[in-house]
Amino acid sequence: MERVVGTVARGLRAPIINEGDNIVDFVVDSVMKAQEVEGFEINDRDIISITESIIARGQGNYATVDDIAEDVNSKFGNDDVVGVIFPILSRNRFSNCLHGIAKGVKKIVLMLSYPSDEVGNHLVELEALDEKGINPLTDVLTEKEFRQHFGYNKHAFTGVDYIDHYKEVVAKHGIECEVIFSNNPRSILDYTKNILNCDIHTRERTKNVLKLHGGEKIYSLADILAKPIGNSGYNADYGLLGSNKSTDTEVKLFPRDSQPIVDAIQVKMKELTGKTVEVMVYGDGAFKDPVGKIWELADPVVSPAYTKGLAGQPNEIKLKYLADNNFSHLRGDELKAAIADFMKERKDVEESDSVEAQGTTPRKLTDLIGSLSDLTSGSGDKGTPIVYIQGYFDSFIS
Repeated sequence: MERVVGTVARGLRAPIINEGDNIVDFVVDSVMKAQEVEGFEINDRDIISITESIIARGQGNYATVDDIAEDVNSKFGNDDVVGVIFPILSRNRFSNCLHGIAKGVKKIVLMLSYPSDEVGNHLVELEALDEKGINPLTDVLTEKEFRQHFGYNKHAFTGVDYIDHYKEVVAKHGIECEVIFSNNPRSILDYTKNILNCDIHTRERTKNVLKLHGGEKIYSLADILAKPIGNSGYNADYGLLGSNKSTDTEVKLFPRDSQPIVDAIQVKMKELTGKTVEVMVYGDGAFKDPVGKIWELADPVVSPAYTKGLAGQPNEIKLKYLADNNFSHLRGDELKAAIADFMKERKDVEESDSVEAQGTTPRKLTDLIGSLSDLTSGSGDKGTPIVYIQGYFDSFIS
């Protein structure tokens, strides 16, 4: 019978994982139970996609505000002023980090990018900049100047004025917080040579610019909790990047050492089913909300670990291009057969620059699959931390 279904993504319900649970068994047992109950087959090249949260929870990869404060203080010592620059605007992602930072220093100059942070949370709309004649590429604003121009603006979805919110966080620790607005890392050097840059995907360039222009003690969030403080969690690659609020005094860090986990899941699935499935860990996907203008991408990478079959990017062609150009004179079964023959001849040939491939998405497989997984599982109460994907590598002829 002719196939009429392509890619299928199933969000699999699973128990709540706790520290010390065997992550490999947890994932495999969840997949096998879902397969038994729902009656779907396990196939070669199916994908098991696991949210980073259950890896970190199983590892017990947590740290406290006090842990953050101790590490920050060990790096900046008793210097009077520390610049905290380019944080994203998020209570979940940054507020507890800021509590720890404030607890470990004596004064903060908080430099916010504008009109939005790097993931798209807006402090002010672009149209307002145009009306006021403000150039975000060159103009540095004090808090007073920013308020005079733009007043008080609450976040579209959260209803939070993040300028006041972050100042209140710092004030709870009895230290001064001066706020400025700039998109140029060098602006902070007029206030202090000691900087903690909190940007995610541009952090290495930011550090390099600061070092080249006179910065002295320069660290990024990836350097904070890159090693454990006492018995705390840590992440050697990403530090505090990718962390989330767990409690009012604790954060859950991005998972570490995930590669052995995905490899072991693949091996165990092979033992149980005889099939070679691919496995990956995913965090935030990579897509933009057209209303709030928010990119996801608050994690340092979409996928920190994946089996080798998920390396690379798709090698696809545009069916509609073939239908509209190469075979525009054909219809129905003749058109279908012609496209199938074209694809069979092209199979396993790298032709990403061919005209038939133009318009296909030039992204890594793990970024695409991570986005699909993130949208499928959501971030709320679905209770589906594992996504089982079938048919992702199928094409028109398979």
